[in-house]
Amino acid sequence: MLPEGNWISRAPSLKRKAILIAKVQDEAGHGLYLYSACETLGITREETINDLHSGKAKYSSIFNYPTLAWADIGAIGWLVDGAAIMNQVMLTRTSYGPYARAMVRICKEESFHQRQGFEILLVLSNGTDEQKAMCQDAINRWWWPSLMMFGPHDSQSTNSEQSMMWKIKRKSNDELRQNFVDMCAEQVKVLGMKLPDDKLKWNEERMHYDFGEINWDEFWNVVKGNGPCNKQRLDARKKAWEEGEWVRVAAAAFAEKRKTKQQEAA
Repeated sequence: MLPEGNWISRAPSLKRKAILIAKVQDEAGHGLYLYSACETLGITREETINDLHSGKAKYSSIFNYPTLAWADIGAIGWLVDGAAIMNQVMLTRTSYGPYARAMVRICKEESFHQRQGFEILLVLSNGTDEQKAMCQDAINRWWWPSLMMFGPHDSQSTNSEQSMMWKIKRKSNDELRQNFVDMCAEQVKVLGMKLPDDKLKWNEERMHYDFGEINWDEFWNVVKGNGPCNKQRLDARKKAWEEGEWVRVAAAAFAEKRKTKQQEAA
């Protein structure tokens, strides 16, 4: 739910606040779906959370970038959620049933998130000069991290070949990234903005857009835990877990009490 959660109290209107709250609620649900899918593999939810807190488990590199302005919420919706959908639609047909079924609902909700984000940018792009500049700045900062979401080149990915063989993945990292670039290169024209890539150009022979090289040093640096907000994000997650312990204890006690009453009634 980070980095969007810290903009709930700063949203520019009640309407925007309500929409963002709904989005954050959706994202919390997505986490629960995927924790449940993990549990079908024989690992407990507590183990997966402990792995996250210890640094053993990795999470998407995109969550380690700061949101500096309201326009960032729009850019996250359009670009980050758009990249997620590009990955996740493919995963609705993955070979692992629990994961595939979770992705069906997640994709429907992410589609709402993407449209909400694009609409934020559309409003800003038709606003004042300052709002237009804010919109362009957010696109400039989130474009390359969004492309990084698809992972390293296929030739450098340690898991892609096996995932493709097992049909966990249906398309490669580079295929999905190309599809995403093709989509955004057209959509950005509606905003009247530009993608921050001087090498972005339509290739008539390939029938795809050519685009520049990603800064892979930055990508690996973030993945290894050295991104702009890595420590901040993980500290916030640990703090939420510790402060929420009383809720888990109370919920477990209530469930046990209700179970006892049901057994006595039977």
